[in-house]
This record gives sequence, C-alpha cells and structure tokens, in this order.
Amino acid sequence: MNDNKVWRGHVAMLVANMIWGLMSPVSKDTLNYFIAHDISRFVLPSFRMLGATIAFWILSLFVPHEHTTLSDKKKFFLAGMFSIACNQCLFIVGVSYTSPVDASVVTTMLPIVTMIMAAIVLKEPITHLKVLGVITGMVGALLLVFSNGHTTAIGGDRPILGDALCFLAQISFSCYLVFFRDFIKRWSGVTLMKWMFLFSTIVFVPWQIPSILAIDWAEMPLQVILEICYTVFVATFFTFLLITVGQKRLRPTVVSSYNYVQPIMSTVVSLWWGQAVFGPVKGIAVALVFLGVYIVTQSKSRQQMLQEQNAK
Repeated sequence: MNDNKVWRGHVAMLVANMIWGLMSPVSKDTLNYFIAHDISRFVLPSFRMLGATIAFWILSLFVPHEHTTLSDKKKFFLAGMFSIACNQCLFIVGVSYTSPVDASVVTTMLPIVTMIMAAIVLKEPITHLKVLGVITGMVGALLLVFSNGHTTAIGGDRPILGDALCFLAQISFSCYLVFFRDFIKRWSGVTLMKWMFLFSTIVFVPWQIPSILAIDWAEMPLQVILEICYTVFVATFFTFLLITVGQKRLRPTVVSSYNYVQPIMSTVVSLWWGQAVFGPVKGIAVALVFLGVYIVTQSKSRQQMLQEQNAK
C-alpha cells in the first residue's frame, strides 16, 4: 500500500483516539448531571446513535451513492451491533457499576484481545515484536491511569460485574475490527456509517424514547448541552469517519493499539483543569505509549511474511 495512504490511517487513528480521550471527562460530567436529575444513563448513547445517524444520512446526500444489497445490509446490521450498539451500551452499564479507573484499565485490553482474535480469524502472526509493542503500550497506559489517582465511581457498587461488562465491550469492538475488516474496505466511510448507525438506532433508541421525552431542556445548563453536542457530533460522527480511514489502511492490531492514546488525552485535560500534576512518571508513561504503538507498526503482517517466504 502507498506510504501516504498508510500515514493517513495513522493520523486518522491518532486524532480519533485523542478526541475519545477528551470525551472521557466530558461524558463523565454529562453522566453526573443525568444521574443527579434522574435521567437514564442510556440517554447519552441514544443521543450518540440518533445524532450520528441523522448527520451521516444528511452527509450521504452530498457524496456519490453506493448501491447496497440485502446481503450487504445484513452485514451492516451485524457490524453496527458489534461496533456501536453493544460496545457503547455494555461500556456505559459497566462504568455505572465500577469505577472510572477500573474501566480505563479494562480498555487497555482491547489491543491484546484484537491481536489474539486477528491471529485466530485472520491468521495474523503473533510476532515477538507485536507482543512487545502491545505490552509496552499497555504498561504506559496503566501508568497514566494509576498516576492520575481518580477512584470515584459513577454510582453502583458491583465492580466485578462492571469490569466484566467493560471487558465484553472491548471484545465486541474487537469483533468488529477483525470480522469486518475486508467488508469495510468495500465501502466509503459515509455509506458504511449511515447504515451501521441507522440499524443501531432502530434497535436501541426506541427503548429510551420515554426518558428522552421526559428531559427538561429548559433547566439543562448550557455547558451540559455543549457537552452532549461534542459527544454526538465530534466524538461520534467525526471520529467514526476517521475510524473507517484507519481500518482501510491499517491492520486490526495497529488500529486497536491507538487505544492507548486515550489515557494520554485524559491526562492532558486533567493537567489543564488542574486535576493532576505532570511528573517524571507521566513523562515515562507517555513515551511508553507511543513507543508501543511504533513497535506494533513495525511488526510484520501475514502478507509480508508470505512475500518473504516466496522470495526465498
């Protein structure tokens, strides 16, 4: 693949995960408001699905139309369930039962799960270099998480259940990265996302309509409204477009390794808001995260190893 196209994939994944890292403290503040005003936690993922669906379908009016068959739509449905509906719902419920620290720790398992799944399904080799990169990045991410020292839970006192649900959310997204890798490459990002989000909205949002209609928007602070807009249009609509760019150009394990960037962004926000202090540990952690991602990108793919064998 052309080097310029590969680098576009890296930039897309870096930016997407930086945005998701910023979404963590933003969505936490929104959820705190929802809980304090007896608004269902599931309203936030409902807004994400419904808002992104509307945005993608409007955008689709301005790009070339791609014909889809019934078989294609079935695959869009399954992809949407794994990457959007199940992933977001499992994580939101999980966080409500455990602490943000535990949830952050569990998210570092995504690259490991993806690496193992890609080896089983796609026959991608688990090389020493790939393992070293994944572990290096995970150590850096965990250092960042624990050095921040945030241990307050968003309600609930069943951490084992919460951690298990957050882990299932990572497995769900890994399934999307691995099982739909080739299918994703056939479609533009707009076509892919407009169908995935539409099916997720149809399945999930109707259950939350009573909670959405009960919201008193006049009493909601402008800050919370802006946080919801950021979560929907920046951290969902824009980032899922970027994800398709990364998936078309990078291997699943490389895509998932960028997940380690999220704690860095959360730490930057915490420093900016005066909630944390930068020190040597954080500096080492950031360096380990980027070193880990770089090492994974340097590991050989199955195609590269086959080409080397054929050349002998």
